[in-house]
Amino acid sequence: MKITLLEPIGINPNNLTQIKAKFKAQDHTFISFDTRPSKEEEIIERIADSEVLILSNLPISENVINSCVNLKMISVAFAGFDHIPMELCNQKQIVVSNAAGYSNHAVAELAIGSVINLFRKINWCDNQTRKGLSRDGFLGTELNGKTFGIIGLGEIGKEVAKLAVAFGCKVLGYNRTNKDLSNVKQVDLETLLKESDIVSLHVPLTDETKNLIGKKELELMKSSSIIINTARGPIISIFDLKSALIEKSIAGAAIDVYEKEPPLEQDHIIFDAPNTILLPHIGYATKEAIELRGIIVVDNITQWLDGNPQNIMN
Repeated sequence: MKITLLEPIGINPNNLTQIKAKFKAQDHTFISFDTRPSKEEEIIERIADSEVLILSNLPISENVINSCVNLKMISVAFAGFDHIPMELCNQKQIVVSNAAGYSNHAVAELAIGSVINLFRKINWCDNQTRKGLSRDGFLGTELNGKTFGIIGLGEIGKEVAKLAVAFGCKVLGYNRTNKDLSNVKQVDLETLLKESDIVSLHVPLTDETKNLIGKKELELMKSSSIIINTARGPIISIFDLKSALIEKSIAGAAIDVYEKEPPLEQDHIIFDAPNTILLPHIGYATKEAIELRGIIVVDNITQWLDGNPQNIMN
């Protein structure tokens, strides 16, 4: 069995050597690349005869899947899988597993940190201090006592709920199916948007969730409320979000995800929106999460080889 690590995923060299030795002892070949492929032809060249593919969030086209006729399994070093042509993989009976749970704590902590940053004007205060300017307008807002709305009560959403409760928040949740959570009051989406001081998004990107938050939904929110997106960019209409921020129908936004992976073009529409924190998709990026991700990705392959596939995506 040929296993190909298409791009670096943060596995340290010593661990990578051990992984290669482990699979070699089982009569498998493990090939790794220490650079990201720059074009589709390079992707195909690297994995053309592979049975197992490992990658993170590098987009894979149907053409790549069709070109790799030996491919039987994809281990995605990421929680999301919207960059994989799942329908075609299912048709070809290619098993796709993700790194479920590796970044739950990391993303949840970033969401909470972004709320505190916006509420306490940390970036603004840092800028004022560095420029020797006054503190006029520095008065912030406490997280304690606020209503924290969570859209999507999967593992990350549940982790955010725990942290929000620890900060003294009342937590509202909206989910497609009901969850048995004692610390979350589950409501419909309209109620959540109307009552929440913070709205945090934690749903996958699907046909149902694309543009889930647009002009109508933003208009339901309080003018003092903020929105946090550490999920997927297209879940919010970026045009409507910018309008809401300019018109001050909401008070602020923290965005870690966009319609494409950063770097973004210098004239990106959201760059001149007021009271925003814009991050380059780093929700998952902690040392602890990256280490756990490598373990899960390799274990996904091992379990599949043993006939017990796990973390399967459909």
